[in-house]
Amino acid sequence: MKSIKILQKSVFILAIAAAFTACKSSTDSEEKEAKSQTEDSSEMGLKDYYEDYFPMGVAVAPNSVKGKSAELIKKEYNSITPENVMKMGPIHPEKDKFYWEDADLLAEFAKENNLKMRGHALVWHQQTGGWIFKNENGGKVSKEELLKRMKNHIDSVVPRYSDIIYAWDVVNEAVADDSTKVYRESEWLEIAGKDFLVKAFEYAREADPNVKLFYNDYNAIIPEKRDRIIELLKYLQQNNAPIDGVGIQAHWSIHSPSEEELREALDLYSELGLEIQITELDVSLYPWEKERRELKEGESDEFTPELEQKQIEAYDMFFRVFRDYKDVITGVTFWNISDRYSWLDTYPVAGRKNYPLLFDENFERKKAYEKVVEFETQPETKTP
Repeated sequence: MKSIKILQKSVFILAIAAAFTACKSSTDSEEKEAKSQTEDSSEMGLKDYYEDYFPMGVAVAPNSVKGKSAELIKKEYNSITPENVMKMGPIHPEKDKFYWEDADLLAEFAKENNLKMRGHALVWHQQTGGWIFKNENGGKVSKEELLKRMKNHIDSVVPRYSDIIYAWDVVNEAVADDSTKVYRESEWLEIAGKDFLVKAFEYAREADPNVKLFYNDYNAIIPEKRDRIIELLKYLQQNNAPIDGVGIQAHWSIHSPSEEELREALDLYSELGLEIQITELDVSLYPWEKERRELKEGESDEFTPELEQKQIEAYDMFFRVFRDYKDVITGVTFWNISDRYSWLDTYPVAGRKNYPLLFDENFERKKAYEKVVEFETQPETKTP
């Protein structure tokens, strides 16, 4: 009888030990899974969260592709756009002189790190290099000569990067800010008329039959300018220009655009049968201003908790809409990497710090970042 009790006691102890081992194993497994999820989240970048939606890109300069900023680019993005170095002035400063070094550097960085690359921009009224509009006597060139020079520029630049650039902003900002006009007054328009728009796309298609060709502009959501941009796009289509898409610069703010304005614009652009790319996204803390000015006395540029919350809400809304339109939006690109540097720090108000991006001055993710990636995968897609 005593031996039976001892045996029963031993079985009971063994059962408890087994249960403890199973419980510990289950706890260890849960801890490992939680740790793995945390590690996976820390390893994911914007490109990974949006893998099933569209490429996530960023505008870069030569000094961006080294050090900490380079590591952030590689982790977070799968596309880059040269901020300035491929514009006509920097890359083609004189009629018979090209400066390739900076553009080549960015192209090599993209290739080495398996990044897509957008080209920006072939034809623009700014940063042109004034030589393109002047003849040997210092007067205006003829239309024929201007189009010849445009073609030479495009034929020189586009094929050089055809192995890495998948899309070009062919014409940039050709719609007027003046609501009484459609086309911006520029030397392009003055000398060549509207033909320069069509010819730019024709030359770009001849230079690279496979690259995507975009028209790019700002304030493209504001109804009165939106409608004039659509008029330009229809003109291009009616004249058989080989245009593939429209680039919406998206220099927006915590004040605008509204969700209704954004959705209406995306519907109207998509009705043209064009791809849509968000090409220059940042979210300013201040209302839109066009003219440059100095910081006024008493004007604050502090990034307050209230402004931070409004920015979080704006980014949340914008990306919620982008996800709804994933069938027509084929890329989203931020304009600059972090709040350490933004073009908005000097424009339109000199000396006013802005904080428009998803990473702070130390390249750390802001709360707005967490909101942008806080969504269920594959929500219902908006059908235009």
